[in-house]
Amino acid sequence: YVSLLVDNVKERAAWFRTSHLLWPWGCDKQFFNALLQFENMDHLLDFINSNTSKLGITVEYATLAEYFGALHDTNVTWHVRDHQDFLPYSSGPFQAWTGFYTSRSRLKRLARRASALLYAGESMFTRSVWPAPHQHLDLDWALKQLKQLRWAVSEVQHHHAITGTETPKVRDTYVKNLRSGMQGVHELMASIAQDRTPAFTDPGAGGHVAVVYNPLAWTVTTLVTLTVGFSRVNVTDESGRPVTAQVQESKEKQPAYNLHVLTTIPGLSYRHYSITPTRGTQVDTKQLGASLARTSNFGRKTETHAGPGGRHLIRVENDCYTVFLDRDTNLMHSILERESNRTVRVTQEFMEYHVNGNLRYGPISDNFVFIPTDTARRPWKSVGMQIVSGKLMTEIRQFFYRKVRDRNHTYAIYSRLAHVPVGHGGELLCRRIEQEYRVGPLELNCEAILRTSTSLHNRQVLYSDSNGYQMQRRLFREHTSNSIARNYYPMVQSAFIEDGRSRLVLLSEQAHGVSSQGNGQVEVMLHRRLWNNFDWALEYDLTLNDTSVVHPVLWFLLGPRPLTSGLRRRSGLLLQHRPLVLLRELNETAQNLPGPQQQEAVTLPPRLHLQILSIPGWNYSSNHTEHLQSLQKADPSPKSSHGICPAHCGTLGNRRPVCIEG
Repeated sequence: YVSLLVDNVKERAAWFRTSHLLWPWGCDKQFFNALLQFENMDHLLDFINSNTSKLGITVEYATLAEYFGALHDTNVTWHVRDHQDFLPYSSGPFQAWTGFYTSRSRLKRLARRASALLYAGESMFTRSVWPAPHQHLDLDWALKQLKQLRWAVSEVQHHHAITGTETPKVRDTYVKNLRSGMQGVHELMASIAQDRTPAFTDPGAGGHVAVVYNPLAWTVTTLVTLTVGFSRVNVTDESGRPVTAQVQESKEKQPAYNLHVLTTIPGLSYRHYSITPTRGTQVDTKQLGASLARTSNFGRKTETHAGPGGRHLIRVENDCYTVFLDRDTNLMHSILERESNRTVRVTQEFMEYHVNGNLRYGPISDNFVFIPTDTARRPWKSVGMQIVSGKLMTEIRQFFYRKVRDRNHTYAIYSRLAHVPVGHGGELLCRRIEQEYRVGPLELNCEAILRTSTSLHNRQVLYSDSNGYQMQRRLFREHTSNSIARNYYPMVQSAFIEDGRSRLVLLSEQAHGVSSQGNGQVEVMLHRRLWNNFDWALEYDLTLNDTSVVHPVLWFLLGPRPLTSGLRRRSGLLLQHRPLVLLRELNETAQNLPGPQQQEAVTLPPRLHLQILSIPGWNYSSNHTEHLQSLQKADPSPKSSHGICPAHCGTLGNRRPVCIEG
């Protein structure tokens, strides 16, 4: 084994400019039993380092920081690759690996939501036990719930899980573990909030208690949405004061209503709301009773290519935008952005790429690669529209039907504009257009996209992130084969197009593929359903025959570049970490509970974000030998069970949390 390792290292040495080699060790799931893996690695490292003069190399464990530090010390000048990553990957003239950005969209969304829930649960638990432990909370049980979700979230970071290239059975395992872990953390957070819920005066009213927790470390003003079974609603806060709210018919065909509550929550804090049915609804939201939104229905419009459009426009506006809708098509026509007083043409529609699934007729698309047979086509023949108008928020509902007389729609766009002033903390809420989509089920060998066409002259230049942090400039490049797929890039959290005056920013709840196939265009791949007759894919069940319906979420920001640059990061964090709603029946509230325990709010400056606030539940040493000895002792003492944070993050003392700001 030593000979194999040394020979491989010497073969790779020709690829490196210095004597320092980065040698990744391991493959799929080889660290499932990490202790055993490291013990075996230790034997090889000890033998090599004991025979350095004979073998000619030394080996040590290293973090990436240590490796690049060693390179820096060599004082070698390195070529900068135009500040770009290496995407998209390709393994052949047609095999552009750009399909996995979107494969298994439902799992991608679930994984991101589980990660956000874990983030919220960690900070809520930490604040409940530090500096004084929660008197009614079982710490061992609580840490067990967190560890279960930590494991499930870590599991889907595997390179087949996060890319959606796993088999259906493995996907089902991921989903099962995520949902089980999420349920446990929900129960933990509900348990913590239980003793912090005030005693309401009318526990037999048949309503709900909603505890709304803000996991971010700055004050958030936003709308939280709940589903209730009654249209006449009274919402009050923990002091019994009426709360601004709006109730409307659910967008789904069911006897339920959506309740939107305007809330302002300080960092890492709670708000408590009592939601009860009432006999009367007040028009004025300042009085008791949520305002009732009015729904306007518009007849279906069939697909047409004739006429310039824009002759019959409907306005939907708030303090930041006016959205114009075309009555002749039921599609969006344009957006007036008030900061710059500029009207930008904006039209959105669903399109589909059709792909080949038969090896006899050419290259095929699969979980990994995207190989369209032609340009995207419209999959719909008619569009219906509803506008739900309220004092707090207006929702535009657009329904896309494959055939003119279809009863059920395949696609839908639900757009929201909040009627909240820019001042008093409402800027992030006012300056975004929230959109949720319904996509599916798709026909076989189709890839569904949302194409947004604008009057911005971006010259097919797109900016997107591949890691949630850094934006990359993506130039459109012509290729002799498969140019469409080779100009798709990952959008982990955000993307934008711009010209000299305005920028259109897309913020995503989950990962997607994104591209600018034409001047002023940006398209997002939302869903994929594929089947092929490739023997290897059939043997491992990797044909991606995904018949699910998905509900992706995007937020749009439009405005001058300085404005959108300041809003993009904070809005993106708010989309990833929206306030969490914990609901339970009001009649379960005990009469004699004390008032809510108020915690001091956490408020960081606007340009700082709390990366993590956590009590890991174990002791960790950056010294590998020392850490290994600690693990082998398996010390069950409370110090070990609820220990300090990792040493390399910095500590605040035993049983104290760590926060990393950046």
